[in-house]
Amino acid sequence: QFFGTDSNASRAQLQRIVQGTAVASTSGTSITFTGIPAWAKRITVMLSGVSLSGTANLQIQIGSGSALTTGYIGQTWLGNTNNASYTSGFLLSATSLATYVYYGHATLTNITSNSWVYSAAAGVTTAGAAVTGGGSNTTLGGVLDRVIVTTSNGTDTFDAGSINIIYEG
Repeated sequence: QFFGTDSNASRAQLQRIVQGTAVASTSGTSITFTGIPAWAKRITVMLSGVSLSGTANLQIQIGSGSALTTGYIGQTWLGNTNNASYTSGFLLSATSLATYVYYGHATLTNITSNSWVYSAAAGVTTAGAAVTGGGSNTTLGGVLDRVIVTTSNGTDTFDAGSINIIYEG
């Protein structure tokens, strides 16, 4: 229910949900979603059957004009086997193998100005385990306009699945 003046300006303040276009994660070392509008306050990255060619971890970076590669803080956990800290991006998993296949999502939420918090939950079907994690970035140098899903070592490649985003204002 909406209370207030029924005008275009008022309706523009209502929450908007926009789904991106799914991208096949079957090659390359990164997938970048650009054009995220300044009004976006929550971004969900969805993973369906995503796998990598080697032991690198999936990593999510944010950016304003380019990828932010430093200033991330947080922890991630895989099942009951490993914990990992990170600083160059939000890690999805504490450890990874080429056989791991991920299904789940990661959520980025604007906490204030250009600072974002992160939480993730996914199943690793081939490992019979789950991953979870959380963290934040220091401060992005400008308004977030991109989300990059990449590999932690920059050399392993995507070899299965698809990735998409939803952003909300």
